[in-house]
Amino acid sequence: MLEALEAIAAAHDAAIASVALAWLREQPTVLAPIASATSPEQLSELMASVGLQLSDAERQRLTDASG
Repeated sequence: MLEALEAIAAAHDAAIASVALAWLREQPTVLAPIASATSPEQLSELMASVGLQLSDAERQRLTDASG
């Protein structure tokens, strides 16, 4: 899972946390992902996930890696 997250994050020039939250946001079994930040940098990464659009292939890669 970490390898997939790192590769997709690099492709989007995004943080791993942003990619993880973007993927979770699209899971039918997840109503609302819960995340917390302890620094302004972390908060920026979390907020960036809202605008991050993953491709079907990226979503599938993460789904496959999760299970």
